[in-house]
Amino acid sequence: MTKPETELLQGTLDVLILKTLAWGPRHGYGIAKWLEDTTDDALTIEEGSLYPALYRMERKGWIEAEWGMSELGRKAKFYALTSPGRARLRQEVAAWHRVSAAIGKVLGALGGRA
Repeated sequence: MTKPETELLQGTLDVLILKTLAWGPRHGYGIAKWLEDTTDDALTIEEGSLYPALYRMERKGWIEAEWGMSELGRKAKFYALTSPGRARLRQEVAAWHRVSAAIGKVLGALGGRA
């Protein structure tokens, strides 16, 4: 059975990645691990979702990649937020707040059945 949190992720993966990179450059595994750790394992990002999102965001100019060495001494591609990426993050966070507030109103409405 799929976790409900994972289903919500489909439309929010870009903003989660951008927010993760706002803390500094990370390689793909580091991005996924940070999100898992930060959400107490409520969100698990699969490679099949993460890397296509990273490549797409790189093409859009929101992030840039550079090869480096991981903490384990392995060659890894590190992703960093660009200025357009920071602007996009601000837009996405504002949109998220508007949508979550609207959903909160619906879920908190009196009447009806739970």
